Amino acid sequence: MHENGRAREFVRKITALRRLAPWAALVPSGFAATLAAAQVPTTADATKIDVTLSSFRFDPDEIVLVHGHRYVLHFVNASSGGHDFVAKDFFSAATIAPDERQKVGKGEVELKGNAQADVVVTAPAPGTYEFHCSHFMHESFGMKGRIVVQ
Repeated sequence: MHENGRAREFVRKITALRRLAPWAALVPSGFAATLAAAQVPTTADATKIDVTLSSFRFDPDEIVLVHGHRYVLHFVNASSGGHDFVAKDFFSAATIAPDERQKVGKGEVELKGNAQADVVVTAPAPGTYEFHCSHFMHESFGMKGRIVVQ
């Protein structure tokens, strides 16, 4: 469900509860809308990081994040052939919204030639997480890097 859809659903449920329970009338309706907006993750507070995949390289090959901060990882495949961004440990440790999870199948983002994809993540615990392209020989030719979470 889209972020706005979740917010509307939350407000609808709060409104229904207010009708059912006399004490719920004490909850101001504006409060429910404010609470719903605060709980729904958005990309408005996220820092965008461009990651370009091209012939045997990532740019940048080191991505520095801060634990607990929200990021939009914007992947761009600048090649006509396919590439992927495999970071299984990172993606399993990071917080990813449920509707974003399908973009990170098995800890990787697969991109066809000239494709783009955005993945919204909240940086996990501090540490170093390796990433690479799993296409034949790409990692051997230098298509690898690391994510450093501070």
